[in-house]
Amino acid sequence: MPAQVLGKTHPKAPAHAPQQAFDPDSQLERIFTAIHASRLDLAMAETDGLIARQPNFLLAHLIRGDLLLARSRPLKNIGSAAPGTAEQMQDFREEALVRLRGLRQKPAANLVPRYLLQLRDDQKTAVVVDTQRSRLYLYENVNGRPRFMADYYFTQGKSGSAKSREGDQKTPIGVYHITGSLPRARLPDFYGVGALPINYPNEWDQLHGRTGHGIWLHGTPSNTYSRAPKASDGCVVLSNRDLRRLFKSVKIGVTPVIISDDIEWLSLDDWDRERRGLNRAIETWRQDWESLDVPRYLSHYSSQFESNAQTRDQWVRRKAELSSRKSWVKIRLGNVSMLRYPGKDDMVVVTFEQNYRSNNLKNVIKKRQYWKQEGKQWKIIYEGVA
Repeated sequence: MPAQVLGKTHPKAPAHAPQQAFDPDSQLERIFTAIHASRLDLAMAETDGLIARQPNFLLAHLIRGDLLLARSRPLKNIGSAAPGTAEQMQDFREEALVRLRGLRQKPAANLVPRYLLQLRDDQKTAVVVDTQRSRLYLYENVNGRPRFMADYYFTQGKSGSAKSREGDQKTPIGVYHITGSLPRARLPDFYGVGALPINYPNEWDQLHGRTGHGIWLHGTPSNTYSRAPKASDGCVVLSNRDLRRLFKSVKIGVTPVIISDDIEWLSLDDWDRERRGLNRAIETWRQDWESLDVPRYLSHYSSQFESNAQTRDQWVRRKAELSSRKSWVKIRLGNVSMLRYPGKDDMVVVTFEQNYRSNNLKNVIKKRQYWKQEGKQWKIIYEGVA
């Protein structure tokens, strides 16, 4: 029988209804919703609850001071009751706005980031970082399709994104991979519960003369819950609570981290169309290599092609010489991943295991190529061992 409450009928709650997990960001949204509705007592209760659960959340303490002051006079902005500097108050305001925008602009379930064109079977998850919104998105690989798992607020470099040189205090833009895991015991408290280094500068960064090192995903000091949207020296900084969750979802040397200044979203149909188009280009390249028709094979390489130690002309001459020694070639590709590179260039990072056999050589290597769309054709602009 339905339970009667104040003359209205409500479905009876299950005896063991699951409790919703505590989420500081969602509680922050409830506080601002209550303030907007002029329900200041409710906002205060929510704020006290948030501080009780997350006592080092400085923004919550700032809001509580504002709510106390609001009992005597109207408030014009966040931080009206705080004694901090104008710069500190602006940092808090930006953090509040960025957090709320991230909560209210969740990606639609039928859209996927354009960057995750194809994940390998062993890439169970992928990280996509949006520097414009200070939001990190975690996706899982479900039968080859990316599916949204979670998203977290983060802090980026003091000078924004698009890192180009050592010490510029910018967060890099590009396709990277997690290269290690540093536990709290090996780090100063500044890095919180740990760190996940990434491979900046990658091959493309190095070819373009970008310098710097030590770009990590890491936590915050133990007395800090979060920082302003732009407060790091270039690293991606999450709350310790969120970083612990991320640690459980990534795999060293496998999980990709795509950092972009704006995320492009695709419908699953458009995503599948782009993925199939590039797969066809890769398969044609493989077949043309096996054919030993050197001009056909080289037609897949851009006039702007670059290699680590050779000019394009040197590389072409070497390929032609090697091909002249072959009577047959068989190539098998496996574990192919395709990650679109953020930025203006229509470029995709393709990584795969290459099983090569010929009349005079056999080897298996992990190879990385950068494919760029030139007109209606995909062309290889960089190639090297991964």
